[in-house]
Amino acid sequence: MKGPNPSSNHPTLQLLEKCKTLDTLKQVHAHMITTGLIFHTYPLSRILLISSTIAFTHALSIFNHIPNPTIFLYNTLISSLANIKPHTHIAFSLYSRVLTHTTLKPNGFTFPSLLKACGSQPWLRHGRALHTHVLKFLEPTCDPFVQAALLNYYAKCGKVGACRYLFNQISKPDLASWNSILSAYVHNSGAICGDVSLSLEVLILFIEMQKSLIKANEVTLVALISACAELGALSQGAWAHVYVLKHNLKLNHFVGTALIDMYSKCGCLDLACQLFDQLPHRDTLCYNAMIGGFAIHGYGHQALDLFKKMTLEGLAPDDVTLVVTMCGCSHVGLVEEGCEVFESMKEVYGVEPKLEHYGCLVDLLGRAGRLREAEERVLNMPMKPNAVLWRSLLGAARVHGNLEIGEVVLKHLVQLEPETSGNYVLLSNMYASINRWDDVKRVRKLMKDHGINKVPGSSLVEVGGAMHEFLMGDKTHPRSKEIYLKLEEMSRRLHEYGHKPRTLEVLFDIEEEEKEDALSYHSERLAIAFALIASHPCAPIRIIKNLRVCGDCHTSSKLISKIYEREIIVRDRNRFHHFKEGACSCSDYW
Repeated sequence: MKGPNPSSNHPTLQLLEKCKTLDTLKQVHAHMITTGLIFHTYPLSRILLISSTIAFTHALSIFNHIPNPTIFLYNTLISSLANIKPHTHIAFSLYSRVLTHTTLKPNGFTFPSLLKACGSQPWLRHGRALHTHVLKFLEPTCDPFVQAALLNYYAKCGKVGACRYLFNQISKPDLASWNSILSAYVHNSGAICGDVSLSLEVLILFIEMQKSLIKANEVTLVALISACAELGALSQGAWAHVYVLKHNLKLNHFVGTALIDMYSKCGCLDLACQLFDQLPHRDTLCYNAMIGGFAIHGYGHQALDLFKKMTLEGLAPDDVTLVVTMCGCSHVGLVEEGCEVFESMKEVYGVEPKLEHYGCLVDLLGRAGRLREAEERVLNMPMKPNAVLWRSLLGAARVHGNLEIGEVVLKHLVQLEPETSGNYVLLSNMYASINRWDDVKRVRKLMKDHGINKVPGSSLVEVGGAMHEFLMGDKTHPRSKEIYLKLEEMSRRLHEYGHKPRTLEVLFDIEEEEKEDALSYHSERLAIAFALIASHPCAPIRIIKNLRVCGDCHTSSKLISKIYEREIIVRDRNRFHHFKEGACSCSDYW
């Protein structure tokens, strides 16, 4: 290269930046050759970068005519091509040339773009190999850009442990690093059913971030609000909303969507609706969150109406929109409407049905008692049904007492998920409901032979801004003695109101009195008892449960809401139940 590098203000370089077509690019390129500008590193890097976005073949042609390209020029082209999906393979080919070069070696600017490309298929598996190269060629703890890239890669792979290890290696994490680790926990929190530890970790990390005096931005708040949504932590979620307003952060559609989702999942559908109406710009994601909110609260008609409004406004529904709309139909028995949405997916909206859509369809038909039709849909699907879909059919078979279908479905589930306890428990409940105790014992023995333990029911209740968790028969709470005294009082008053415990689904052939005790110690019953003694007498009781609410707890919660004049809002693994004045919002269709 000859002489000092011209600055970005050079007239030819300014013309280069304005190039939009290959013809104009070639004209500027020719001028750079005749003036000798092409022999300087910076102008050469600029034409490589711009050429790669307009015509990558031209960029490669220029690069291949460079006698001894520096690592800086390699990095320029690698970085540009790695971010263009159709050309990612060329970026990796260039990286291979660096590795085989006798004098060049990759540096801290080589890896970030390649690691970013490895965050999606088909390059996902190459990320670990790149990590070994980072360890070989660099001291990764000295390069914050490489650290952040590795953190993001493992986050997209769902390797939260690796993310946390890498994050802990950063002596002074910046905002990007904090956002990466927070997002990693949030994105993987939904993958583990009933495990709230990842969402709790987001709240703990956010507190640590504040102590480090790093100021949060919109990305941070989306992660925090999403964690509050999973936990049902209304106080913390509302605080995050105030934080956005107080610190003049943008209430953009990402933050707005996260808040709509949070208020919906915390049982405050009215606040979600208010926020939705106030947002100046609503995209498909916003509509998905609001339709999903209506769906999980059992407002299927409103979900369907909002879906129609969205399409009338010219917004194209995506696969998520169609899932939440069908779920809304399923929860209130709008079978024909839900089937119509399914049938219109490909023809009207150009969306190819996925497993999730078939799962919604099977749930829709199964809840309505159309089990044979649901079974036929499963057997005639264009793709292989997964465990979630079979389990939906098993749940419907249990509700409608169809043992024949239940037994067939369990065989498929055992093959797909031999270690998932919920599959065995559903069938065991079906046998127990008709007093077939030998079959109950057979299923329980099958679980024992496979080394499977039943997932314990757990319930979270928020009181005074703090989250309290209870397991079935839990006696670890500091106020356990008071809670059990309240339970006795609740049981007594329930009997006075004529409540007869639904003991048919208690899993063991034990005396009726013992069965009643077992039901009384269910996790949500303990959570309600604690809320009755620890919260304000007019405040709604909000509970998050990791399993489906059982029949007896559903019936007793309706009565408790009437006896104690308290609104009880329960979010189980499927939907919300609003218990008020002796009735439930689901109208017993759940």
